[in-house]
Amino acid sequence: MVHTRQVILSPALGLALLGAVPASAQDFITVASTTSTENSGLFGHILPLFTAETGIAVRVVSQGTGQALETARRGDVDVVFVHARAQEEAFVAEGYGVQRFEVMYNDFVLVGPSDDPAGLRNAADAIAAMTALTEAGATFASRGDDSGTHMAEMALWNAAGQSPDGAWYLSTGSGMGATLNLAAQMPAYALTDRGTWLSFTNRGPLEIMFEGDPMLFNPYGIILVNPERHPHVKAELGQTFIDWIISNEGQSAIEEFTVNEKRLFFPAAQ
Repeated sequence: MVHTRQVILSPALGLALLGAVPASAQDFITVASTTSTENSGLFGHILPLFTAETGIAVRVVSQGTGQALETARRGDVDVVFVHARAQEEAFVAEGYGVQRFEVMYNDFVLVGPSDDPAGLRNAADAIAAMTALTEAGATFASRGDDSGTHMAEMALWNAAGQSPDGAWYLSTGSGMGATLNLAAQMPAYALTDRGTWLSFTNRGPLEIMFEGDPMLFNPYGIILVNPERHPHVKAELGQTFIDWIISNEGQSAIEEFTVNEKRLFFPAAQ
C-alpha cells in the first residue's frame, strides 16, 4: 500500500519554490528618466548589469525631463535621471533633491530634409542656424513637451533672438521618436539628441544638417529624491544605484553601449 502525505504550501512559498518570486522581490527602486535613456536602449544595456550585481531591480518611468522632475517633486519616484542642468540644479536648490551627480553627455543635432531649404549646412554657428530657420520659414517639428530637448531648443531660439511661431512651426507635444517620425513624413527640421538619432531607423529624407556647436552640448545628471521631504523614498537603494552609475563599472557600461558601432553617450562622472 502506498502512503501519501499532502503538503500544503502557502501561496508565497509555493511561488518562491517555482521561481516566480525572487527572494529580493522587495528590493526595487523607481527612476524617472528622460525618454532618450529609455528609447536609445541604454537602460536595456546597463540596468541588467546593475541588478545582477546588487539584486536591486529598477523600474523606469520614461518621461520628458520637465515631467520627470515634476514626478520627482511629488515624491512618486526615488531617483531622477535627466538632461536639463539648470532645472536639475533648481530641483536640488529647492530641497526636492539631495545632490546632482554628473553622469554622461552627448550632444544635440539639427536634422532636416536632404535638400536643406533653410541652408543650415552653411550656418556658421547654432545661432545662425536657428536664425536661418525663422528667416526661411522652414517647417520645424518641435517636441513642445517641456522635455530636456524642448528646453534646449527654446534656449537656442532665445539666444538667437527668435520667437518661433506661424504655420511653419509644429509643436507635437510628443516624445522624440514621434517628433522625428513627423519630421520624416513632412519633411521638416527638428532638434534631437544624438543618441536618439543614432538609434532612430525611420529617417526617410532626414539627415544631420548642423552639429558641433558648443551650445549643443547635452549633459545628463542623476539625483536622489530628498527623503527629508518624502520619507518613503528608498534612499539607501537609490543611492546604491547612483553610486554604481558614477562608479568605474557603471561608467564603463555607459561607454561600452553602442548602436551600429557608434557610441551614444560618453561617461562624465567626476
